[in-house]
Amino acid sequence: MKNAPVNDCPGQQANRDRLLARRDLLKSFVQATLLGLAGSSLAGCAVFSDTFTRELFQSHYRDMTDSELANVISRLEEEVFRQYKKRPEVRTDPPLKGVRYVQAIDLSICLGCGRCMQGCFEENNQSRSPEIKWIIMLHSKHLKIWLLHDSERYTNPPQRKDDGNYYLPVGCQQCDRPACVRSCPVQATWKEPDGITVVDYNWCIGCRYCMAACPYEARKFNWARPTIPRSDLNPLMHYLGNRPRMYGIVEKCTFCIQRVRKGHNPACVDVCPVGARKFGDVNDPSSQVHFIVKQMKTIQLKEDVGTKPRFYYYFSAA
Repeated sequence: MKNAPVNDCPGQQANRDRLLARRDLLKSFVQATLLGLAGSSLAGCAVFSDTFTRELFQSHYRDMTDSELANVISRLEEEVFRQYKKRPEVRTDPPLKGVRYVQAIDLSICLGCGRCMQGCFEENNQSRSPEIKWIIMLHSKHLKIWLLHDSERYTNPPQRKDDGNYYLPVGCQQCDRPACVRSCPVQATWKEPDGITVVDYNWCIGCRYCMAACPYEARKFNWARPTIPRSDLNPLMHYLGNRPRMYGIVEKCTFCIQRVRKGHNPACVDVCPVGARKFGDVNDPSSQVHFIVKQMKTIQLKEDVGTKPRFYYYFSAA
């Protein structure tokens, strides 16, 4: 069973209706073009393939009926199997009621080892060539690394664990007021009730407005067709998460939606060798993240821009 529609803000439904009408106009144009080409040599061109037309005419994820979604999932699984010769399971698990996920990182003990980056990379079927990683790692000699202005990015883990640097892993902050969502002209991205901001890859038009709006460089654009070796493909997928992406669309961290909606931690949390990352339901008074957020002094990146991140940094040791 898929997600219930999210309640629209005043005026948002009218705007959505206009966007859908524009999408319908595009479909009509393409249908007319296909009809005109029916007798020409271009009719068999790959750009007008059956898969292309079905994906173009596909409804927004939140607007699909259960039968439409079942057909889309079946087609997607077959396409993945044809490409990778590995049978996937593409799930559509909805958010749990009353849950609000947050993540926290203890900067006192983060080693900067980069295992969270690699764990995320492997779990979420990110492109190997060109390489796309949802987590970046910053390092600085200064304690106030969260100010970002004197931090540097690196991709290779440090040679020593006591190199004198502070480390700051940065990914999607799963904001309560996500600028990326407000900037998307076709509503291809939205915030789920459990706090996870997601993307309908088939609805994304690749305009990159969300990338420009995001203060955290958390969104990545596929400038070329993503490539993943068959042996590396993770077959356990979620439609709004780690299914293989396409050329020309934007992707981002989803807190490993395919894992957390089955009761597991995100991959980055499980692979951290020192337990610096904490994850859970902030609404649960018995959870570790509830204690961290409510009782400890925490830092939110660029909180002055008003996005209200649900990703917290803290120091357990002075």
